[in-house]
Amino acid sequence: MKVEKRQTQIIDMIRRNGKASVEDLAAHLSISRETIRRDLTQLSEAGKILKVHGGARMPRVMGEGPFKQRLSENVGAKIEIAKAAASLVEPGETLFVDTGSTTLYFAEAIAQISGLTVVTNSTEIARIMSSAKTNNRAFLLGGEFSADNSQTVGTMAVTHIRSFRAHHAFLTIGAMDARSGAMDYNIEEAQIARAMIEQSEMITVLADSSKLGALASFEVCPLGAIDRLVTDQTPPAEIHDEFIAAGGKVILSA
Repeated sequence: MKVEKRQTQIIDMIRRNGKASVEDLAAHLSISRETIRRDLTQLSEAGKILKVHGGARMPRVMGEGPFKQRLSENVGAKIEIAKAAASLVEPGETLFVDTGSTTLYFAEAIAQISGLTVVTNSTEIARIMSSAKTNNRAFLLGGEFSADNSQTVGTMAVTHIRSFRAHHAFLTIGAMDARSGAMDYNIEEAQIARAMIEQSEMITVLADSSKLGALASFEVCPLGAIDRLVTDQTPPAEIHDEFIAAGGKVILSA
């Protein structure tokens, strides 16, 4: 069995049970305890599991920082991802764009494309699109206002999304892995993304490499629901292979 496939099975077993012993993993995979210990060391160093005495467990899920803080993180990568994603947009299209630091840069990149209709829950993205002198239209979803992210969320926003049909949804995520697909740290943001996916013909996820291989609390969609992943580095092998097998396309920004 190849190392990558074996380590994916190790992660799956630990995730299902919360933890797993070296003995159980070795018996389940029919390999030596020494090989399991070596795999656990590699996975722990990659941040995918946490080694404990006699085995391993899943790491505690970390949340995202405040929105202003995220705007200052990986700025160069996010801007390049935004530009690459903007090249996929054609004049006259209708887009869903959710709230995120990368989608904010994306809005700045598409603001000069003419005749767009952008439906968003971000007041900042709505402002950027409506301020551009390119005959664009911006629809701001109604709902409960969240001041930190300058966004609307909740049942009203999800219901409002169902009033639209879009050519594309351009979405940011909190994390992605091969098993759970796209995930978010905020349940209300995950609900917004899921509703946008249901109302769109094509789904494009914008995610810098720090999100790939990470875990978050709330599932957004499986990898098979995503048409394109725009990122700054080739995804980890287990994500890349699963995504390509499901028919997705990886677009590298650099």
